Amino acid sequence: MEWVRAWRPAVDGIHEVFHARFVEHVYPRHTHDAWTVFVVDQGAIRYDLEHRHRGVAGARVTILPPHVVHDGRPATGAGFRKRVLYLGDELLPAALIGHAVDRPDVVDPRLVRAIDRLHSVLRDPGDAFEAEARTALVVDRLRAHLGDRAGAPAEATDRTLAADLRDLLDAHRDEPFTLREASRILHASPGHLVRSFTRAFGIAPHRYVVGRRIDLARSRLLDGEPASRVAMDVGFHDQAHLTRHFRRHVGTTPARFASSHRA
Repeated sequence: MEWVRAWRPAVDGIHEVFHARFVEHVYPRHTHDAWTVFVVDQGAIRYDLEHRHRGVAGARVTILPPHVVHDGRPATGAGFRKRVLYLGDELLPAALIGHAVDRPDVVDPRLVRAIDRLHSVLRDPGDAFEAEARTALVVDRLRAHLGDRAGAPAEATDRTLAADLRDLLDAHRDEPFTLREASRILHASPGHLVRSFTRAFGIAPHRYVVGRRIDLARSRLLDGEPASRVAMDVGFHDQAHLTRHFRRHVGTTPARFASSHRA
């Protein structure tokens, strides 16, 4: 059976997420304005990039550059299943197109795992900050594979930068705040911010924010406020989003936590 799922996530620079399974569909020769970054989860694909015959299957990432002609078709009668990110040139600059044409297929298990984790959070709008942080790490690794050493993050731990980011996250912990805003304020790339914070404090910034919001939620729930209001006031997307993270952190639901003092 063939199927398609597509959506636009709330992450700057990701134009579209596209998941599909095809058995007979053949892509005609075409181009995109965006970078096409995909993994094949099942089966195999044959494709031509410009006039070069290529194929992809298994644990690798394929990077098709914008404005370059390509096609695609199943490599066998069993078809294929794939997941695709369409990324804008604000994430991957046009100067990297030539390298992508020469070497579009990347064998990098860490990058495959990072893209897999990114796809897992992109569907939930409540996880936008985590998706933004994971996007920054994926983009840094893609740029490194495409030969962009200028875009690679500094390896030395920058505790001052990490502390400044923590102060920003604390100041905005109960309201929408993006990694792009932090990047503009602190004059550092999103990927560098994520890596510096994680090395300095032993926790990724998106996990830190969730933990701080859970602390706020616990206090307000014990004050008798309803979970629906608490969820929105402390920065979660909705009550279901609060409940999912609350259960993970506290081991019970917000409602049971709030009523536990009466037990």
